[in-house]
Amino acid sequence: MNRIDRLQAILTTLQSKRVVRAEELSNRFGVSHRTIYRDIRALEEGGVPIGSEAGIGYFLSDGYHIPPVMFTHHEARALLLAGKMVEQMTDSTVSSHYQNALTKVRAVLDMDKKDELESLDRDIIINPFPNEPQMHDSLEMDKIKHALSISRTLNLVYNARGSGEQTIREVEPIGLCFYYGAWHLIAFCRLRQDYRDFRLDRIEKLALTDQRYQRHKHPRLRAYIDSLIEGTELDVGIIRVRKSIHKYLENTKFQIGLVFEEEKGEWVEMHFAVFHIDYLARWILSICSGVEIVEPQALRSRVVALTKELANEYLGGKPE
Repeated sequence: MNRIDRLQAILTTLQSKRVVRAEELSNRFGVSHRTIYRDIRALEEGGVPIGSEAGIGYFLSDGYHIPPVMFTHHEARALLLAGKMVEQMTDSTVSSHYQNALTKVRAVLDMDKKDELESLDRDIIINPFPNEPQMHDSLEMDKIKHALSISRTLNLVYNARGSGEQTIREVEPIGLCFYYGAWHLIAFCRLRQDYRDFRLDRIEKLALTDQRYQRHKHPRLRAYIDSLIEGTELDVGIIRVRKSIHKYLENTKFQIGLVFEEEKGEWVEMHFAVFHIDYLARWILSICSGVEIVEPQALRSRVVALTKELANEYLGGKPE
């Protein structure tokens, strides 16, 4: 990136946030802190009212703004693709807001970019098959995001996993995250007096209360997730799968917990780290033939036990 483009990008970054640290700009543009200091000085000499505070960062004076920037072809394509994913990974309210924003973006594009996006819009489809799961339309993510932004508690009617038992919870939200194909609300549950993970598609009802909570008493979402990962002892399993079978596992191996894999002759050795060995055992059972368990013995024993249970279920025999 040349200096002119970097100066424009720094100015755009300053407009996007209340305060920006020099370290953040340095990491983003791959230059030294000294280069960032010179760039900031150049913008100031060009008439941009940039304020600074030691140990805090740089900021633009209130009321200063520049006209909407023009988007490159790459940026416009990325925004279109993101819009397609938003349609599938959020509820209709969030999708509608994003599409409105994308329409405003299209309005400032050159005509050739508009034509390109119009063509791409027809040629990119995410989640095309009717039997694939769709996001639940009553997630009410706007209420959750609003609660997070103003530190308000939420009342939930929640369906427990497995039993389906409904409980009423008052929670203090700390964040939203998406994993294993579903959105999750991470919050401090006043009923359980501990942090809990609530799948949004199990929330029967959700209401924003008038009660505020002290956000600073809770960890940030990233810190909370990191603490979970560090404090969790994962089970490790190693298996070998024939190459002729391995090609059919691309869509599921990472969901199970694949760490790495390597080819060994006609086999592919796969190393997994899972929260419980039973998850890996049941997945191995779905592969059927063409797989060998290297370790641990507990994994081999669990697969044998599950196989006997399956035989007993379908053949009516008694497990040994």
